[in-house]
Order: sequence, then C-alpha cells, then structure tokens
Amino acid sequence: MLRPKVYGKSWLDNDDRAAWVFLAPALILLGVFVLGPIAYLFYLSFTAGNFTQAGTRLVGLKNYWRLLLTPDFWQVLGNTAYFTIATVIPSLVIPLGLAVLLNRTVKWRGILRTAYFIPSITSLVAVGLGFRWLFQTEGPVNALLNFMGIEPIPWLGSTTWAMPVLILLSTWKQLGFNMVVFLAGLQAIPQQLYEAAELDGADFWQQLWHITLPGLRPTIVFATVTTVIFTLRSFEQVYVITGGGPLNSTNLLVYYIYDQAFAQFDFGYAAAAATVLLVVTLLLVYLQLRTWGEET
Repeated sequence: MLRPKVYGKSWLDNDDRAAWVFLAPALILLGVFVLGPIAYLFYLSFTAGNFTQAGTRLVGLKNYWRLLLTPDFWQVLGNTAYFTIATVIPSLVIPLGLAVLLNRTVKWRGILRTAYFIPSITSLVAVGLGFRWLFQTEGPVNALLNFMGIEPIPWLGSTTWAMPVLILLSTWKQLGFNMVVFLAGLQAIPQQLYEAAELDGADFWQQLWHITLPGLRPTIVFATVTTVIFTLRSFEQVYVITGGGPLNSTNLLVYYIYDQAFAQFDFGYAAAAATVLLVVTLLLVYLQLRTWGEET
C-alpha cells in the first residue's frame, strides 16, 4: 500500500517495496504487450497512409467518419451481430443440458465427456477445412440429402446458408469447453439441496429451475463472457471456409479488419474498425457483468 512520507521516513516501507518488485514483471509485460499496442492502435486510427509509403499522416476523425459512411461496414456489423447472437445462445444452452446429463451416473460417462471436449482442443483451421469439405456442393452433406430425396443445397455459395455453416462450426467448437465449465459448476452445488428438494416432492424441472440454475449463476456469467469474446474474435472459420462471401454475407468484423489492413493496406481505416470492435467487446462484457454480476 502506498503511504505518505512521515517524519523523514520513506513513503514505501519494506512490504511495499517487496510487492512492487514481485508485481513489476507482470506490469511490464502488461504494458508492453497489452496497453502499448492498444495505445498504438488508437494513434493509428487517427492516421492515413500505409507502411509501403514514406509514412503516415494525422487525419483526425476521418477514418471514423468513413466507417459511418461505408455501407459494407454496416453490413459487416450486422453480420457480426447475427453471428454472435446465433452462436452464443446454443453454445450455452446445449453444453448446459449435456453437463446436467453427464453429471448424473450414466453409462460411458467418461467416454462421452472426452468425446464432447475434443472439439475445443482441435485446430480451428483443420476443423474449418473439414467443414468446407463436408458442405461443398458435391460434398457428403449434399450426398446425404440427395440420398434422402432432398435437392442439394449450395451451402457455401448461398447468401442464406453460408452463415449457418459458420455458426454450426463455431457452436460445435465451443461446446466442449462450456460443458466442462458447467460440469465444474454443477459439482460445486451441495448435493444436500437436491436431496432436500426430493424429500419435498420437487421434480427434475423444479430442481433445475430453483437449485441448478441459481447455483450456476457465477458459472453462467463466466461462460457467457468467454463465449461472447470467442465469437466476436472469430476469424479462422471465415478465412478458411468462405473468405467473407458470397456477396459479403459472411464477412465478420475481424476478417474485415484483416482485409482492410493486409489486403487493402489501409491501416488507419482498419485501426478505426479495430477500435470499434474493442469498444463493442468491452461494452458487452461490462453490460454482462453489470447485469449478472450484481446478482451473483
């Protein structure tokens, strides 16, 4: 704790100096690799030019004004909002149901837990290549549909169906991690509560609503925050499967930033878009913690 100088003594006593010595490495790393890049991002968002020219110049709020006037940016924001909502909800509901089921004594429980967790440790690029093969026009999914007498669907070439493929991949990828998180939360709920509820005649759904969900509230907050962050920073699946197409229908904000920076070499504009993404992410996390955190 910082203390003022009193009677000629140092305002840092031995304990304070020891604390700062141990904190210094972490604070230096935080400043160099987190705060420093964020500050440079803000600076870059007020500049124009690229690294292939003599340098950059300050242009004030011009890049942010361009964002407001660019229809593609608003389409990308809409795509990102749709993708986030459609991914986060099943990525929380399905793992919660699986965790409740696997928390009970069921046959092959250990094998099922392992099988559901494997996607979360699988390379997203490798999984993306697999999904691209599955959903190509002549791929196994359309072969199955054809076998069932259903007309093949141009999954990755359709502005309607391409996004659901990305949502399915992202949900499947996040499922195992959230399931393990919910399992840990379930095992922290005292078993005596369920025994008392059974003695009072409460059925499964009443126990779920009045014991399980309230007991999992802190876990749900954590899972929601991490899933939202994972979804907002989605890049690999777009890069590998659709490239933002068709007709910009699957272009998400992170891929849009990448394209503007490293394909168009418009670093100032890309930095402005990245700043918007940072602000949106921080705002969503703050709102979630403010809404749920006060009740935990």
